[in-house]
Amino acid sequence: MGLREKSAALIGGPGASSLSSKCIGVLVLLLFGIRGAKAQSEFETSSVYLWKTGPWGRCMGDECGPGGIQTRAVWCAHVEGWTTLVTNCRQAERPDNQQNCFRVCDRHKELYDWQLGDWNPCQPVLSRSVEKLAECVRGEEGIQRRHITCVQKSNGVVAEDTICEYFEPKPQLEQGCLIPCRQDCIVSEFSAWSECSKTCGKGLMHRARHIVAPPQYGGSACANLTEFQVCNSSPCSAEESMYSLNVGPWSSCSVPHTRHIRQARKRGKNKEKEKDKEKAIRDPEARELLKKKRNRNRQNRQENKYWDIQIGYQTRLVMCTHRNGKTVALSFCQQETLPITFQSCVITKECQVSEWSEWSPCSKTCFDLTSPKGNRTRTRTIKQFPIGSENECPELEEMEQCTSQGDGVAPCITYGWRTTEWTECRIDPLLSQQDKRRGNQTALCGGGIQVREVYCVQANENLLSYLNTLKEKEESQSQSTSRASAAPLLSITFEITASKPVDYKLCTGPTPSTTQLCHIPCPIECEVSAWSAWGPCTFESCDDQQAKKGFKLRKRRITNEPTGGTGNCPHLLEAIPCEEPSCFDWRIVRLEDCIPDNEKECGPGTQVPQVVCINSDGEEVDRQLCRDAIYPVPIVCEVPCPKDCVLSTWSGWSSCSHTCSGKTTEGKQMRARSILAYAGEGGLQCPNSSLLQETRSCNEHPCTVYHWQTGPWGQCVEDVSVSAFNSSAGWNGEATCAVGMQTRKVICLRVNVGQVGPKKCPESLRPETVRPCLLPCRKDCIVTPYSDWTSCPSSCQEGDMKVTKQSRHRVILQLPANGGRDCPDTLYEEKDCEAPPVCLFFRWKTHKWRRCQLAPWNVRQGSPGAQETCGPGLQARAITCRKQDGGQADISECLKHAGSLPPLTQPCQIPCQDDCQFTSWSKFSSCNGDCGAFRTRKRSLIGKSKKKEKCKNPQLHPLIETQICPCDKYNAQPVGNWSDCILPEGKVEVLLGMKVQGDIKECGQGYRYQAMACYDQNSRLVETSRCNSHGYIEEACIIPCPSDCKLSEWSNWSRCSKSCGSGVKVRSKWLREKPYNGGRPCPKLDHVNQVYEVVPCHSDCSQYIGVTEPWSVCKVTNVDLKENCGEGVQTRKVRCMQNTMDGPSDTVEDYLCDQEEMPIGARKCTLPCPEDCVMSEWGQWSRCSLPCNGSSVRERTAEVVRQPQGGKPCPAAVETEPCSLNKNCYHYDYNVTDWSTCQLSEKAVCGNGIKTRMLDCVRSDGKSVDLKYCEKLGLEKTWHMNTSCVVECPVNCQLSDWSPWSECSQACGLAGRMIRRRTIIQPFQGDGRPCPSLMEQFKPCPVKPCYRWQYSQWAECKVENAQCGEGTRVRNISCVVYDGSSDDAGKIVDEEFCGEIEPVVDGNKKMVLEETCTLPCPGDCYLKEWAEWSLCQLTCVNGEDLGFGGIQVRSRAVIIQDLDNQHLCPEQVLETRQCNDGQCYEYKWMASPWKGSSRTVWCQRSDGLNVTGGCLVMRQPDVDRSCKPPCSQPYSYCSETRTCACEEGYTEVMSSDGTLEQCTLIPVVVIPTVDDRKGDVKTSRAVNPTQPSNPQSGRGRTWFLQPFGPDGKLKTWVYGVAAGAFVLLIFIISMVYLACKKPKKPQRRQNNRLKPLTLAYDGDADM
Repeated sequence: MGLREKSAALIGGPGASSLSSKCIGVLVLLLFGIRGAKAQSEFETSSVYLWKTGPWGRCMGDECGPGGIQTRAVWCAHVEGWTTLVTNCRQAERPDNQQNCFRVCDRHKELYDWQLGDWNPCQPVLSRSVEKLAECVRGEEGIQRRHITCVQKSNGVVAEDTICEYFEPKPQLEQGCLIPCRQDCIVSEFSAWSECSKTCGKGLMHRARHIVAPPQYGGSACANLTEFQVCNSSPCSAEESMYSLNVGPWSSCSVPHTRHIRQARKRGKNKEKEKDKEKAIRDPEARELLKKKRNRNRQNRQENKYWDIQIGYQTRLVMCTHRNGKTVALSFCQQETLPITFQSCVITKECQVSEWSEWSPCSKTCFDLTSPKGNRTRTRTIKQFPIGSENECPELEEMEQCTSQGDGVAPCITYGWRTTEWTECRIDPLLSQQDKRRGNQTALCGGGIQVREVYCVQANENLLSYLNTLKEKEESQSQSTSRASAAPLLSITFEITASKPVDYKLCTGPTPSTTQLCHIPCPIECEVSAWSAWGPCTFESCDDQQAKKGFKLRKRRITNEPTGGTGNCPHLLEAIPCEEPSCFDWRIVRLEDCIPDNEKECGPGTQVPQVVCINSDGEEVDRQLCRDAIYPVPIVCEVPCPKDCVLSTWSGWSSCSHTCSGKTTEGKQMRARSILAYAGEGGLQCPNSSLLQETRSCNEHPCTVYHWQTGPWGQCVEDVSVSAFNSSAGWNGEATCAVGMQTRKVICLRVNVGQVGPKKCPESLRPETVRPCLLPCRKDCIVTPYSDWTSCPSSCQEGDMKVTKQSRHRVILQLPANGGRDCPDTLYEEKDCEAPPVCLFFRWKTHKWRRCQLAPWNVRQGSPGAQETCGPGLQARAITCRKQDGGQADISECLKHAGSLPPLTQPCQIPCQDDCQFTSWSKFSSCNGDCGAFRTRKRSLIGKSKKKEKCKNPQLHPLIETQICPCDKYNAQPVGNWSDCILPEGKVEVLLGMKVQGDIKECGQGYRYQAMACYDQNSRLVETSRCNSHGYIEEACIIPCPSDCKLSEWSNWSRCSKSCGSGVKVRSKWLREKPYNGGRPCPKLDHVNQVYEVVPCHSDCSQYIGVTEPWSVCKVTNVDLKENCGEGVQTRKVRCMQNTMDGPSDTVEDYLCDQEEMPIGARKCTLPCPEDCVMSEWGQWSRCSLPCNGSSVRERTAEVVRQPQGGKPCPAAVETEPCSLNKNCYHYDYNVTDWSTCQLSEKAVCGNGIKTRMLDCVRSDGKSVDLKYCEKLGLEKTWHMNTSCVVECPVNCQLSDWSPWSECSQACGLAGRMIRRRTIIQPFQGDGRPCPSLMEQFKPCPVKPCYRWQYSQWAECKVENAQCGEGTRVRNISCVVYDGSSDDAGKIVDEEFCGEIEPVVDGNKKMVLEETCTLPCPGDCYLKEWAEWSLCQLTCVNGEDLGFGGIQVRSRAVIIQDLDNQHLCPEQVLETRQCNDGQCYEYKWMASPWKGSSRTVWCQRSDGLNVTGGCLVMRQPDVDRSCKPPCSQPYSYCSETRTCACEEGYTEVMSSDGTLEQCTLIPVVVIPTVDDRKGDVKTSRAVNPTQPSNPQSGRGRTWFLQPFGPDGKLKTWVYGVAAGAFVLLIFIISMVYLACKKPKKPQRRQNNRLKPLTLAYDGDADM
């Protein structure tokens, strides 16, 4: 308005009003436009640019906890994603880039943790509106969620998730779940009908059922559990009472509100009286007694502060009710005495406890993440015990796990296993029972077993002691005011000492092995070669030839170096004294050609020998060395002239017949020559046959052979003369500490005589008698320190004091050796413990009952007899806690140790004038009579009751009670099974915890036990001592000893399978006895129960050779007497002889020689005539050049011995033949045999052995020949002939000792058993004795009777002096004896047997002997008692548990007494609970057989229980199969398919709508049987097909053919028969045509030709 006025004034004048209004409008629009544009630009800016933030960084800070800071990046970005200037974004909306945070450290791991909430109920994933399947199979998938928060452990305060996520990822918040199929309520079958509720008139009968499975997962509710029906009895003679006296429930306990006022009034009135009384009491003794009584009462009140017992009262209503449930006046209920409407009661007080105390220190005072955590506790005390409340006091102690952390917390003690050194390797545990080496175990070697002991020690003992020392140093340094700067800690050095053993239970890791296999190297026996030939007579030393004495020597060499050097080898040199020794001599190599004397062409001449100089070893040396030797002279020879006798050259000298010469023996050797051609006329004649042989002496030296004999090396004795010695030297792998000397005895022996003087043996060859040796270091015995003394019992002891002992032990770590210090004698010490403190016993002390307190007067005054102070009431008493000596104790001690509380209140009775009063019952009289006598107890009337007649009635008030005396007749009966056979326990020898075979007796005679139970004459279990039995029947038994597999000894080795080259030799064992009772198994045997050992062997190809004598003179077969020449035969002797170093020696059987290589014994020959040329024997063939390819030749030569004279010319002196492969030319190659079996030393059982193989030289024709043939060719050998191998050791199973017998599995009863166990220390290996299957033994415990408190059945509900309402029912508690099984209901015994048993029934300490109950009034509708709990049932699909747990149910059915009162009935009740050990049950429909058109169908559980519900309704079988509409046509009936069908003999005629119109009769075809020979096929009509016909037996069988179907048309089978008949007709016509047609002849011949083959074929597919 102001704007307009101002504008008008500026423009002025009324004439300008219209113009001014237009201008103002434009101006306003302009202003608003500018403002709007500005606002729009601001909006666009804010919407286009946005603040973006990065993730929060890591929380940083100096200290742990909430003081940290974390930052993040903040920037301005365009909506399209690119970054822009921060000024483009609104500064007011800029997010924070820094915030406070919680800095997590490692110590927070123990302070914070994830708190997992419970899973919510499973919710379906899919909507419920989705159409469900008609039949539920498994259930519906769902999802369930839970809340997870990070909380502080100590107080549960919620913290940030990042703290817990630092240590552990957040657990999943949701998971899949399953909503099972809905389960309807399942109920059992109805019980039988009850009796009629009335004996006369109109009553009701009922029957009930119980719930088997409750409805779950939305299933339908349970049907009615009760059914009723009216029952009529005979009419009642008297009128039925319509009214009942009904007692209501007691009210809650109330305290009279006028009580405090009355007490205050009394106190005021009585103060003056008390003062007057005190004044009246002048006697100081009486005053003192009064003072003590007051103090005692005050003290009891203080001790009784935990039980503030207040006795109040409670009332109830008594009403008269009609049968229809309505209340009427009491006068309608005509009754003399009415129920009491009041009673005393205890005011209910709940338990009150104090606040929790502070947490105790953690039981674990050290830090270690691996070991279990410690515990800490806190407690609270009871301020007020519960009085009259069913609620117990809460727990008074709480415990939680804890760990100690921080800088000052020391690391926990850790424990580890330690082991002693391994004992010596022993072979004897591996020997079998039959091994003869068990008697001599010193020489055994090979694989063995060794043991060690395992003990537990503190592992970080040195570390802890170091830390303690370091801590003490720091404390001492911190106390000193001026301290120097400590040197930096560079390293920690520990003194390695043996730690003392601790209890082995402290070590938790795997126990190190206590046994292992080991190996004792087998000594290598010295093997030597055969003796060489005797050498020439040579000086003892060629360097000193002054002595005239000489020796002939023969030598042998060591072929296998023995263990421990050559000292264990036999002598390698033997010497024979000889004369004229020489060190060097000439040896004739060959003789040159015979040169006749005087340069003649024939006749006598000489042969010049070619010689070399050799030494005594036969080696060629410089010729100058033989200058002193006699040079061989030329040998006389003869070149035959023509017509002279021609002799062959002398053969070589044979081997000497003896190796030495004595009185009776003389060595001889021979040589021979033969006649090659006889002499002619005038020629030089042949010599006599005696001149064709020469003999000479050989080995003329006497048979006195000497050699040096060495004894064993003595002990190594320290040589003090050797000052410097490198102590790091080793000997046999052991450290050596000194140099010593060993000596041995060396003597000269004459063979077969004995020791002789040393001069007889060559001194230069005398073996050494002294050698240096290395002394091994001395090893002292090392033992651990003693362990700590075992702890004595710290807890107090009850009853008789048993003296216990404590012990300590130490362990031998290293046994002494090489003269080291011996081990101490005692490794185990024992001493008595100090007597433990005697346990303090606490007991409840009960004080006198206070006066009986009745209900208040103002409550009682309305009842009859109220003017008299009498009737039922309650009285209380004080309870205090006392020590054994009667001193006062804290109430908590009795709560822990004194058992349950005695009752604090009890009902009492103040007798009224009309009541009968009695004394207490006396004790029962003693039983002095025999079995069946009686004992009695008495009481008597007191006071005015003696005069009352009703009190004298013995029926109502008996004064004497009688009991039958117990009989002392007992009989013993065996119970249970026999125990295992148990060997008597004895001391066994144990070597460092290892049982060695033979030391432990694991078999023999033992005993087995059966428990004995003792019963009295009432079949009640009693102590076994009553039957004079120690509780067992003992019976001797035998544990059979294991018998190992027994084999024979090894047989002798067979001869090598090849006489030349590599073969095999075999030896065997055979089975003598099979193993039994767990003995060592047999090795793998063959079919004849033998085991073989096969090793390769090598036979020297030249060990047997064929030795020949010279050829005989050629015996001419066609004798020319004049010239004695021509063709003939010559022979020679060939013998097979054993070849030795000295040449062939003994003749052996011919088969030992290779027959192919044996020289021939006869041949054709030509005896030259006198004029003929005489040639020498052919020489050896030259060698064929390799390879044998057929192009090369070999040759042999002969020499002209006698020139011809005018006769035949000399034949060729050279003979050649081509070299042919495998005939006279051979290739040679090495061949390697297979590996032998693993060969052990004869002294070894197992362990390391050697496998060998042999190298053969094989000729190209496959024959093995001497190795020299391959060696001459220089063939390469690349094979190893030996390799190491291992024979698995037969380690017997080693078992631990039997553990002590366990505690009895049951404290009492028949089924208790004790068990002891043993474990496998060493499993069996190889062919060792297997472990027995019996690793634990049981023994029955002595039978002890079991006692328990047991309730009797509840008595019927009773309402005193009324017909219905709230009453009481009672039950008793009895002591019963039973046999410990759950099946035994027990038998009642005297309560004294349960005197030491706490009164607990079914785990409940609270005894309930009386409880309220409700007795229904006539006509009332009420609930039955609870049914038994059902079986535990799981939620399952196809027998598979879905994991929802088991559930049990019980129910209460409704009982109606009057149909008119149904509207007043309560609902039936069910109750469920979770359970374990449930089962899956299936429900199936069952059906009875059809009876007409109906049958019975019911549902049955898989355990056979018939139920209602549980089976799917849609699968219920039919109950009725009647047809609709009914089958009214004649001869029709209702079929199983519920359609009308015709009876047998009639066919259906159907209408167009598919219903049966009529049943028509069908023809009958009678087919005769074999017996009915006269029968024929007849067509007849059935008179009445439904009536059974009575044909004669065996006359025929009848089929009813129905060609027409129900619709009147022909059936399908009629067409089939017609088609078949047509085909059969065509077939018959074809056969007739083919039979009548004349076949062609060629076809017939062909068929005849094929016929035999056809007949021969027998159907075998192989033809």
